[in-house]
Amino acid sequence: MSKATSKQSSGAQNTKNLEVTNLVTFNDVVLSIRILKVASCTTSSGKATLTYHIGCTTDKDIQFRVVANTGGGLFSPEWVSLSAIQPAFEQAPFPLTSYPLIKLYQGKSTNTPAFLMAALKHEGLVRNLEGKIRGYEILDSKAFMTEMNALMASNTDLKVANIPANYKTSVAINKSAPVIKPVSTVKTKKTKSTTEANSAR
Repeated sequence: MSKATSKQSSGAQNTKNLEVTNLVTFNDVVLSIRILKVASCTTSSGKATLTYHIGCTTDKDIQFRVVANTGGGLFSPEWVSLSAIQPAFEQAPFPLTSYPLIKLYQGKSTNTPAFLMAALKHEGLVRNLEGKIRGYEILDSKAFMTEMNALMASNTDLKVANIPANYKTSVAINKSAPVIKPVSTVKTKKTKSTTEANSAR
């Protein structure tokens, strides 16, 4: 299966300073991916924020990939085609879970299908069943495809950095990711000895 606008979340800093082209290999054919949208959403648990990309090939095949996670869970940054996601869902038993998405990835991380499901939910392609955290149902994709068709027609091509297959895709464990600490003003208390020393000068 092939490897997978809004504001980027802070978790997208994972991809900073990585300079490789957005390419995907499918059946030994290298395809170029045009980035249409960058968005963020929470994981199903609500404990972390994901950043994902939506792109398209030259033949307008819509692709998804997860690119950042503020939590500790590893994931695969592979592109996955919507044209593969939809039939996988249609053939799956009800209620729908992220399990059918596992076979679409070359990577073995069990987090990736769940993260992709969170992105699909955020895009309005699926929704939770009432009273269920992991049970979903498929929604009409008309509104989503209207948005994507408009982005493709406008030649939207967002410039973003790709993620190498061997990149450690977790802010929590990625030692090479830049960490920017806020500058804070710290007020120091004058001790008795410090006050006496200053008065003696």
